[in-house]
Amino acid sequence: MAFASMARRILPTVQAFRKNRIPGQLVVQLSDHCNARCPQCGMRKTERFPRSKLSMDRVKRIIDAAAGRGFQAISFTGGEPLLWLDELTELIRHAGRAGIPYIRTGTNGFIFMGAEKPGFRNRMARIAESLADTPLRNFWISIDSADPGVHERMRGFPGVIAGVRKALPIFHDRGLYPSANLGINRNMAGDGTENRVGGGDPEGFSSFYRSAFRRFYGAVIDLGFTMVNCCYPMSIDDADTAQEGLSPIYAATSPDAVVKFTPAEKGMLFRALMETLPEFRSRIRIFTPRISLCALWAQYSANGNGRRVGAYPCRGGIDFFFIDARDGHAYPCGYRGADSFGPMEGLDPAMIRPNGNGGGGDCRACDWECFRDPSELMGPLLEGIRRPAAVFSRMAKDPAYRRLWMEDLRYYRACDFFDGRVPPKPGRLRRF
Repeated sequence: MAFASMARRILPTVQAFRKNRIPGQLVVQLSDHCNARCPQCGMRKTERFPRSKLSMDRVKRIIDAAAGRGFQAISFTGGEPLLWLDELTELIRHAGRAGIPYIRTGTNGFIFMGAEKPGFRNRMARIAESLADTPLRNFWISIDSADPGVHERMRGFPGVIAGVRKALPIFHDRGLYPSANLGINRNMAGDGTENRVGGGDPEGFSSFYRSAFRRFYGAVIDLGFTMVNCCYPMSIDDADTAQEGLSPIYAATSPDAVVKFTPAEKGMLFRALMETLPEFRSRIRIFTPRISLCALWAQYSANGNGRRVGAYPCRGGIDFFFIDARDGHAYPCGYRGADSFGPMEGLDPAMIRPNGNGGGGDCRACDWECFRDPSELMGPLLEGIRRPAAVFSRMAKDPAYRRLWMEDLRYYRACDFFDGRVPPKPGRLRRF
């Protein structure tokens, strides 16, 4: 029975690799409505723009089209998906019935306000049961800072951290293990306004952010989380758009200083995170692969003389796609809005050219971890099937890269590939 279950999980991956593909992933923006005030996001409720929401029927057609093309993962995002909990759970069930095994969604955390009020535990139990009674695999909760006051001020949700602390055991009791989702920002260890610029003191900047990551991981462990992920800083303004050829349609980005980092600062950030993760990998399941951080550090490193380099390009527009809430069209990612594939239901495979222009190509223009991390982690496996000698040569020339990659694979296996429906296994994690 266990062998059959494993075979069902592995077979689609093997079949995809044989076709020069990675198992498909779809990020569906259900709506750009949001009730939070996050300064790092252009969808915050204080922004003035026409809001959109995809209909249930449209999303179901998109799901069916993705399943028919063999997609293995789907994420329902926003805006705030839990503003429509009943619709969301029905869409999750539909994706499960369609045969998509890896289904994810999350929240900005508004549901956890009011922990001091009567009925809070009953309300949390109803929400947890509603989500647990679906094939949902992963559920994330956004946490911006180790300092509860700073997080709550950024989100505009007073008292929400106390609610998260009370709610996590309720979710765990129902077999759902939420992940803390950190959007890397200058306030993640508290008020970081004094550390706006890192160019004048690189070592001080790196030291500050190593401490910031330590404080953040310690805080989410203390809250009761068993899993954590990082969203890399996304701040795209007119200059970035002109330089990189980006045209953002997913508004989860902002030019606000709290999330704006220079390329040199990004390099130091990625290195600081890569070096900090081993301190916590035995205590909490950390989804972020160190091999991806290594590649991003190299891409932004001053040692690269400004050249944008990295080990493997993003598979956005080849295997991974973003669905925009305004038109329901498929895009290579949320930041290449000029490259629409049209409706997902009519996606033309001829438009997808893994080794050429069009949807795919050699893109490293943004740092969207949803697509960059799996592209890097699976890159050697994909190349190993097509060009085994090239992978052998790469690994032989860069033993540090090889060690990181193999350690990531072992760690992912020890974490049950980050299955949010099973508890962590401390005995396995202790090896890391």
